Amino acid sequence: MDEYIDILNEEGVPTGKTCLKSEAHKKGFYHASAHIWIFDKDKNVLIQKRAANKDTFPNLWDISVAGHISAGEQPLTSALREVEEEIGMVLLKEQLHFIGTSKKTVQHHANFIDNELHYIYVCEVTFNVNSLKIQKEEVAALKSIHLNNLIEKVTTKDFVPRTDNYYPFVFEHIKNYNNK
Repeated sequence: MDEYIDILNEEGVPTGKTCLKSEAHKKGFYHASAHIWIFDKDKNVLIQKRAANKDTFPNLWDISVAGHISAGEQPLTSALREVEEEIGMVLLKEQLHFIGTSKKTVQHHANFIDNELHYIYVCEVTFNVNSLKIQKEEVAALKSIHLNNLIEKVTTKDFVPRTDNYYPFVFEHIKNYNNK
């Protein structure tokens, strides 16, 4: 779905301009997305298989939930909205914990340059994969995988490739997460 997003500079600061997501990708404009990693107290992590119709990395396993931040929207608001839209889970803002940002630059092809700043959140919550309602346009499947197994598997061709430090950064936060 095409939507209006804020254009950022290379440091992630809004320029005050907006454009359609498709235009940002075509012209390589920096923009933002929210990444939400959901896991339970036993460190079982919820992951999603991207839908077959996705323009990037179709049918690969990925983050619990991720999505572009709409124009004028705050990252936390976007994160909560994306979780509800993609998997039908309603979270409170207090359940999401911001752990940092990551910058990505990928040229998928000549007319698709993805310059993105990810706002990364973690969330420890009890969940039942079978009770979640997936948004079929975005998500093909959901599953739960223990963090230790996930750490081993993310380097395979079945997972969306990320920058060298992205997965270790997130997994260290999940491993050490303590919601007291």
